[in-house]
Amino acid sequence: MTRQRGATGRVLAVCVLHAELELPSNVSRVGRTAIDKRPMPDRVRARPLGLDGDHVCNTKDHGGIHQAVYAYADEDARRWGAELNRELPPGWFGENLRIAGLPVSDAVIGERWSIGDALFEVSAPRVPCATFGHWSGEQRWVKRFTLRADTGAYLRVLTEGSVGAGDEVRVEHLPGHGVTVREVFLGADPDRLRLLLAAEPSVSDDIRRQVDRHMRRQQERDQVIEASGAQA
Repeated sequence: MTRQRGATGRVLAVCVLHAELELPSNVSRVGRTAIDKRPMPDRVRARPLGLDGDHVCNTKDHGGIHQAVYAYADEDARRWGAELNRELPPGWFGENLRIAGLPVSDAVIGERWSIGDALFEVSAPRVPCATFGHWSGEQRWVKRFTLRADTGAYLRVLTEGSVGAGDEVRVEHLPGHGVTVREVFLGADPDRLRLLLAAEPSVSDDIRRQVDRHMRRQQERDQVIEASGAQA
């Protein structure tokens, strides 16, 4: 789907922490997770480090201003629900915002959304972890989620404000580089990643680490191909 400024979607649910859950040591060194999110009946304030009533347990790998709010597309959730033959209600993906009508995983890095009286900026893809796999109860969940690459998107809070179910999500700014959340996650085109770094010098350290990993893997693949050609 072609992205364009002025495109709109809708917030189906705003979700915050329901209860911290304990995790076995082979899943998380922290031992607890805040992945269990549930919809709120009232409006919720979005602040630079997240929504009121929400937090993360593993602050080393999650959270911060570039991962303040996590959005997931209802269309992707429904597709997973049909495949898994189970209901995946708002919050199941650990998301704060369940959004309909916008392809969230194909949002452009740096794209800006107005929701309620808050302004958000798309900052990064979600990278699935062992905690997500444990929470899902599904076999090989992290690998399956990775292969599908419907990652959802982390958001920065540029302007504090309140958000609630039913709010319009409006694309207010669309960067010209066009590099999407999905492209950063997959890392299949190094030239596109270089374009992103050149066009968006303020991208997060997390994005830079992801790009570095993709570049190293591409170099390793090129070396293997080069060595194979030399031996032929």
